[in-house]
Amino acid sequence: MKALVHVTTKPDVLDPQGKAIAHAASQLGYEAIEKVRQGKLFEIDVAAASEAEARTLLTELCEKLLANPVIEDYEIVKIEG
Repeated sequence: MKALVHVTTKPDVLDPQGKAIAHAASQLGYEAIEKVRQGKLFEIDVAAASEAEARTLLTELCEKLLANPVIEDYEIVKIEG
């Protein structure tokens, strides 16, 4: 199965890279861009018998390795295959 996992900083955590991107967008004339939050997108191949098993494995992986639970949130965006 193939999965997509999105990891971002929590809303109350300072995101200097996102702020810099929003500022640069404004400087380039994209005045409609008000706020940017940057994150990471992981594409993961999972050998699992079912989507439920894959979701359990991915949740454990996120909580132990991919995301820092103190400052980051994660979302398992998609599991297919």
